[in-house]
Amino acid sequence: MDNFMKLMNKKLAPIARWFDKNRYLDAIKNGFYGVMPFLIIGSFLLVFANLPIDGYADFMASIFGVGWDRVFTIPFDATMNIMTLYVIFAIARSLASHYKINDINAALSALVAFIILTPFIEDGAGISAEAFGASGLFLGILTAILTVEILKFVIKRDIVIKMPASVPANISSSFTSLLPSFAVVMVFVTLRIGFEATSWGTVQNFIYSLIQAPLSNVGGSLPWMIFMNLFACLLWAFGIHGTVILGAIMDPIWIPMTAANAAAYAAGSEIPNIVNTEFQSNFVQLGGTGCTIGLVICMVIFAKSKQYKTMGKLSAVPSIFNINEPVIFGTPIVLNPIMLVPFVLGTVAAVVITYVAMASGLVPLTNGAALPWTIPPIISGFLLSGWQGAALQIFTIAVTTFIWFPFFKIADNNAQKLELGEAVDVEE
Repeated sequence: MDNFMKLMNKKLAPIARWFDKNRYLDAIKNGFYGVMPFLIIGSFLLVFANLPIDGYADFMASIFGVGWDRVFTIPFDATMNIMTLYVIFAIARSLASHYKINDINAALSALVAFIILTPFIEDGAGISAEAFGASGLFLGILTAILTVEILKFVIKRDIVIKMPASVPANISSSFTSLLPSFAVVMVFVTLRIGFEATSWGTVQNFIYSLIQAPLSNVGGSLPWMIFMNLFACLLWAFGIHGTVILGAIMDPIWIPMTAANAAAYAAGSEIPNIVNTEFQSNFVQLGGTGCTIGLVICMVIFAKSKQYKTMGKLSAVPSIFNINEPVIFGTPIVLNPIMLVPFVLGTVAAVVITYVAMASGLVPLTNGAALPWTIPPIISGFLLSGWQGAALQIFTIAVTTFIWFPFFKIADNNAQKLELGEAVDVEE
């Protein structure tokens, strides 16, 4: 077992480091982190406009009149419905900071580039807000990255206008950014005109039909969810933060699926996606990766050793808020073959239970509210999928607690024997 763990660590650690250090994934991750407060606010307010309580809408209308929900839907439209603009700005600025070039100019250049690619409404009367929503997110990410790479290419070759030292810095910076920004504009104008001559018509159609839609289909499938969660668990097994790496890879796919659910929910139409960010963070990671809330329940109720009694008390409150680093490193689960088995099995069980429950119609699909992952289970389930969502979380916690229990008892018995000075039976 020791040799196997060393081999896996040797193979997985370089992969994890590559994902963690990749400048593009890092910029995407930082970009989403930067805009997440506004996405949470917008989508959370949408929930208050559509609380899953019978008679709620009629009650509110009787007090505040027709259109009472505008106080909630306007912030939603200003955040979730045009999220791509904010993500572009944040990603471009993060990547530009990595390259140590003018980050504000890079962020604004990326926005200009994206608007250049976006088709205007007939007669140039405006731009459809739909282009700035979930369907344009993948193109927005690519636009932000390409824009910064163009700026870096031009600046590193010193193709800039240099002003005398006596010119104020803010004016000099504007002229320094002129030629790189011009290069960005010309590249994206060329892209737009070139795609207008193709059967796709727009870059949006090309990216969505050939890249974003297929990735969403794959990323929203049960086999892929199991595979990616197993990958995250394996990283955690060696002390590498698998959840962060999983988010960096999958958020560009999952977040648009969340936004699509929110838009459908707001419009009163059928919700399209089973899998999204909330599926993962609020139904699969109950208590954190590995559904470790089940392990904490075992510690609190069944522990006989002082070690696990103490660990249960220390981990209970963080676990309620889906924070499980104390459990992962304190138990420990890292590099612990006994605990790694239920850690993996609990995750797979949570994925399968949640997917089947939602795919079968037993539980409504999540409504697109971008809830913080720290919202406690049962509360988050109710806000996302009504009472059925809360019941699903309770059932999943019960199943994963049952999975954790026999492995916990082995560890607890061994710990108790050590505390009593007895020999530990390694075959127990």
